Amino acid sequence: MQTDLVDHELIQAAAHVARTRCRGDNHTMAAAARARDGRIVTAVNAYHFTGGPCAELVLIGTAASQGAYELETIVAVGDRDRGVVPPCGRCRQVLLDYFPALKVIVGGEDRVRTVAITDLLPESYVWADHQLDAEQDTARRDPAPSADRGNDA
Repeated sequence: MQTDLVDHELIQAAAHVARTRCRGDNHTMAAAARARDGRIVTAVNAYHFTGGPCAELVLIGTAASQGAYELETIVAVGDRDRGVVPPCGRCRQVLLDYFPALKVIVGGEDRVRTVAITDLLPESYVWADHQLDAEQDTARRDPAPSADRGNDA
């Protein structure tokens, strides 16, 4: 497992949001990510008994709404000073699908490190591969119409 330098500014940003915005049982996790342009985007989870989205997933939408479509590094931090929390399985898969080169900050206080999302989900299903296969299957079954197809009268 390859580790990279830890972006402590991201951890601090997520911890600040966890301390100041996570209140009660509805918002218990905060996430921060560094976009390719260097800015930091933050978000909190939206807990609901039906399976509300984790902070990392809310962050993807928040980043997109701010025009940040390329994220480099992400971290999640729990409320009540729980520190860095690794992404759940669903988040690992979604993060891999959206950002295959993403780095993720994981580990406890004394072992915080940055790893590739691919290291957190080895031998994983790659959604983008499925889409390419589906597009190729569709193209084989239904070739693109010719310019004069459908114009016969």
